[in-house]
Amino acid sequence: MSLATYHHHGAHILYDRAHLDQPEGPFLPPPGSAWLDPDAWAERGLVVGSAPGRGASQFLAIDGQQWVLRPYRRGGMAARVSQDRYLWLGLERTRAFQEMRLTHHLFEHGLPVPPPVAAIVVHDGPAYRAALITERLMNTEALAERLGTASSELLREVGTTIRRFHDAGLDHVDLNARNLLVSADHKVWLIDFDRCRLRPPGAWRQRNLARLKRSLVRFSPANAESLFTAIVDGYRNVPADHDKV
Repeated sequence: MSLATYHHHGAHILYDRAHLDQPEGPFLPPPGSAWLDPDAWAERGLVVGSAPGRGASQFLAIDGQQWVLRPYRRGGMAARVSQDRYLWLGLERTRAFQEMRLTHHLFEHGLPVPPPVAAIVVHDGPAYRAALITERLMNTEALAERLGTASSELLREVGTTIRRFHDAGLDHVDLNARNLLVSADHKVWLIDFDRCRLRPPGAWRQRNLARLKRSLVRFSPANAESLFTAIVDGYRNVPADHDKV
C-alpha cells in the first residue's frame, strides 16, 4: 500500500493507490469538495446505508468493495461555533491527513485496523472541512453490543489486541467499547484514530485502559468489573508471538 496526493482548487486528497489508481476506476464523484457531500455519492447510487452517531457516516458500495465515509464533526460546546469547520494550520496538520497517515502506518505494520482508502480536505480561507474513507469491516459489531454474551476467551483477546497496539506505541485517546469491533470468528479490530498518536511507553497506557473501563461501566454497569478483569488478564498475559499477523 502506497499513498499519493491529489490537489485541485483548495481540495486535497491523500489516497491509497491500490484503491483509486486504476485505469478503469470506480464511478466516483469528481475529486474535490463533492467527496464531502453525501448527496454526490447518493446521486451515483453508491450509498447503501449509514451509521448512527455524530456526523452520520455513510456506507458506500464501490466497484465490489464496501467503504465507510466518515466526516469530521465537532461535539460539545465547540459545535455551537461550527459543527464541521476546523482551523487551518497547514495540510499535514489537518485531522484527516494525520489520521490517514497513522492508520496507514498501523495497517502496514500488520495491526488489525480498517484498510485506509482516502482522506479528503477542503480548504477555504482560515478553515477547512474534512472526511476519511476506510474499508468497511463487514460482519463485525461493536464490543459494546457483545458484552452481554462475551466469553472470557473473547475478552482476553480484546486485551491482547490492545496490548499489540500499545506495544506498537499507539496512544488511542478514545479507547472505548464502541471503537473495538468483533467479527463472527472473534477477531478483534480497533477503529477511529482521530487525534491519536504514536508515543514511547508511559502513563498514557493506563489512561487508555481507564477510559475503556469507564465505557464498560456505561454499557454494562452490572458486569463491568469482571469484564475489565478478563480484558486486563489478556493484556498482561500476551502470547509470545502476539505481535505476529
